[in-house]
Amino acid sequence: MRQLPLLLAIVIPIGLCGCFSGYSFVKQPVDKPIDTSVSSSQPSVGGSISTFLAALPLSTPNRELLAQSWDGYRRRFIQSDGRVIDYEASDRSTSEGQAYAMLRAVLIDDAETFALTLKWGENNLQRKDKGQRTDSLWAWKWGKRADGSWGSIDNNFASDGDIDAITALIFAARRWNRPDYLELARTKLLDLWRLSTATGPDGKPYLLPGPHAAFVPNPSTLHLNPSYLATYAFRIFASVDRSHDWLALVDTSYQVLEKSAQVSKVGLPSDWVALDIKTGQYQPLPSDSPIQTLYSFDAYRVWWRVALDAAWFNSSQARQYLKSSTKHLEKIWREQGKLPARIDLQGNKLVEYEATSQYAMLFSAWRIVEPQLGQEVLTKKLLPQYKQGIWDDYSSYYTQNLAWLGLVSPSVLPKKLLPYE
Repeated sequence: MRQLPLLLAIVIPIGLCGCFSGYSFVKQPVDKPIDTSVSSSQPSVGGSISTFLAALPLSTPNRELLAQSWDGYRRRFIQSDGRVIDYEASDRSTSEGQAYAMLRAVLIDDAETFALTLKWGENNLQRKDKGQRTDSLWAWKWGKRADGSWGSIDNNFASDGDIDAITALIFAARRWNRPDYLELARTKLLDLWRLSTATGPDGKPYLLPGPHAAFVPNPSTLHLNPSYLATYAFRIFASVDRSHDWLALVDTSYQVLEKSAQVSKVGLPSDWVALDIKTGQYQPLPSDSPIQTLYSFDAYRVWWRVALDAAWFNSSQARQYLKSSTKHLEKIWREQGKLPARIDLQGNKLVEYEATSQYAMLFSAWRIVEPQLGQEVLTKKLLPQYKQGIWDDYSSYYTQNLAWLGLVSPSVLPKKLLPYE
């Protein structure tokens, strides 16, 4: 699969945050230091394909593939100190990458890799101002600086990475009886709400993709990313942080998903969209904007996130959205047996190439609302791209994560890890 467009889709949107500076934050200290110590610096120690197989229920579809690919990912993409490396982007690391590793680790019961990746993130992605930590969220990008040193190269945060990390922390606290993980999750939730929500139409809270300075360009406009809207996570957050109205964020997230899809003539979600706070109308971003309103690599994740809400919380709204918003893709698939990686607002393909990451995310949705189509995508597009623990090629970090997360059944998560009173 062609990889360069994937990189552009990831680097350019979040890079918008780097265009803004000068905003300040109130320090939110962690009252109880977290113990992220592990017995070894090697992520392969304490885990093997056999142990990961044992962590997955016998009824798990593609069970051996999931165990093998996780083991391969740890060895290939996770450094011995817990740093997750994106080889396609100058060997950088991101908050998203650390969070994906944490989420995958807790789903497959790999406590050691979880602790390693969390520890690296806490030690290296701290957001600072004049040497002092400003909050508990993670700077989104770490890598080689212009002077040749390595460290944080963009102090802004990306809320999807923090959402996935917090979700993983809550699951880990319950799975491995780690109250320190839950305490850290709660601390991060306070900062996430404070720094990454904004008031939209009717005075309701909306999730921003990052800091206000980057995504509230003027008092009447919000720039939003539908693929960040993790409604299942907000339901989970509501069970551990009762000081904020996370369920209201569920409601506005579905409003964004449903209404912003109307910007597309074929009802597809877009990577980015603008919301006019005064009118409640959704609009495409200007054509010369570095972030674009079209269906591409960011938007794929909408299918996975909404599918988790359907699977874990039996959300009828989630199921309805998945059925209605995938109709255009269903039409293309039935007619052509393949899907273009990028589609414009008129429903026209923008490229000839395909994307394994799209098929994986779509599979997670179609196995719930269109099982036959899901099986076709699995057998014709996903399994053939998998060889010796890797999808596509050995440098495709993004594809490895989306393919695994799309294929793993939501049922592998023990029910006790979901919200309870």
